[in-house]
Amino acid sequence: MRCPFCGSEDSQVKDSRPSDENAAIRRRRVCADCGGRFTTFERVQLRELTVVKRSGRKVLFDRDKLSKSISVALRKRPIEPERIDRLVSGLVRQLESSGETEITSAEIGELVMAALRELDPVAYVRFASVYRDFRDAADFHAVLRELAADTRDPLDIVERFSSDRDEAAIQKKH
Repeated sequence: MRCPFCGSEDSQVKDSRPSDENAAIRRRRVCADCGGRFTTFERVQLRELTVVKRSGRKVLFDRDKLSKSISVALRKRPIEPERIDRLVSGLVRQLESSGETEITSAEIGELVMAALRELDPVAYVRFASVYRDFRDAADFHAVLRELAADTRDPLDIVERFSSDRDEAAIQKKH
């Protein structure tokens, strides 16, 4: 494993232990040349996935990029980091076990949106606003109506996302 500090390829494993509910191995390493300590994670990869972008360009699937985009949507939300890791692991497992080596970015986006919709409605709206490229407030209202239609108590969603001023504007239109 290449040292992130000096670039040397000579490092020793000092400690190994399972992590992510035994889905990965965490290894503490020490560089033989500079003495720098760093951590690596080893995960099972069923197959190498290629993401087909909307432009047709193909790139290797990057778990970290998926994790970062989900974390941005969940920023400042009351969701534990372990739960986010489990969500990402579940999505990656689902993608790898699909049997396909090429997957479209649209398919990944839809899977993420479905998972966030179940986990946290605010994160779902945040992710949807970027993924669906919202242009104005009407796009947000459409997603909120969609969420409200799927909720047992539609007023719950409307109340959580609307201010008194927004509600007054909605009432004025009707």
